[in-house]
Amino acid sequence: MLIQSAVANADDTYRSSAGVEFRLTTVAEGLESPWSLAFLPGGDMLVTERDSGDLRLIRDGKLQPGAVQGTPKVAAQGQGGLLDVAVHPDFASNKFVYLSYAASGEGGRGTEVMRARLKGGALTDAKVIFRVEPKTSGSAHYGSRLLFAPDGTLFVTLGDRFSFMKQAQNTANHIGTVVRINDDGSVPQDNPFAGDAQARPEIYSYGHRNSQGIALRPGTNEIWQHEHGPRGGDEVNILKPGANYGWPAITYGIDYSGAIISDKKEAPGMEQPVVYWVPSIAPSGMAFYDGDKIPAWRGDLFVGALAGAHLRRLKLDGQKVVEQEPLLEALDERIRDVRSGPDGYLYIVTDDPGDGRVLRLEPAAS
Repeated sequence: MLIQSAVANADDTYRSSAGVEFRLTTVAEGLESPWSLAFLPGGDMLVTERDSGDLRLIRDGKLQPGAVQGTPKVAAQGQGGLLDVAVHPDFASNKFVYLSYAASGEGGRGTEVMRARLKGGALTDAKVIFRVEPKTSGSAHYGSRLLFAPDGTLFVTLGDRFSFMKQAQNTANHIGTVVRINDDGSVPQDNPFAGDAQARPEIYSYGHRNSQGIALRPGTNEIWQHEHGPRGGDEVNILKPGANYGWPAITYGIDYSGAIISDKKEAPGMEQPVVYWVPSIAPSGMAFYDGDKIPAWRGDLFVGALAGAHLRRLKLDGQKVVEQEPLLEALDERIRDVRSGPDGYLYIVTDDPGDGRVLRLEPAAS
């Protein structure tokens, strides 16, 4: 069931048709194409700026001047640049942060992941722990979301690089896959393709198009992922080891030209999405809300939408979506990332080349 959109009042209070009133508070503004948000112990936050390649620090609720030093050189063309940031579960002791980004190299460009220690406003002891193989031409579909699983392994989403979509069905390369690595970049021995000489051992799942959202469902080991469809066919999936999610052999979308990519929406041995969108909402960023500030939303899944410029709330019954609600349409800003904060609030990142913002959703009465 799709609930009508929330509407904005003059006092910047939003009223959800599902009965929740909330307001937005600006945490930081003036960011250049911000892409991701991560929380540090103690309340500090890290924000990536895609085009500039800068990592920014928010401390005591204020965006700090200048950038964190020591970030990698990025290929900031098209959809590339500095993309996701993740904090090691044991950051308090090891100070490790992880950055995903588009990098140039032999064959073109591709996603890489760097690990470094954050000390005194700079990254030190930097090491590239993963490089997509192969690098290819083009400047689109890098994927690049990062997620630490409960067992300490790191999931990395990788796009199909747009012009190489058929390779998403080929496990001999990383194109159009989700990979799972240890925190140092080594391959977990229980990965589904670890013993397959014909496949890349880092691969966890394949048949993906361009995944820009991944999240752990609280209280479970379920890892949920979403990906952009072409013209329609955006998907939310639950990841399973070794599973094939079908792209481009099956899809609910069509090509941007209107041409048929596949005449099949399902096929044996290929997973079906939990939910899909036609037309596209262009999903980016995803989080399960597990805070206590807005109890009515606890357990709901939130997805940022670039198309239609809104925040999509999905209410679940088990693994089934039973209700959807577009929020913040009146804000009229593309939502690039969504995070459930350790302080109990929900945070979003708006996508703007010169005035991107980090916003916090709060109860209207707070």
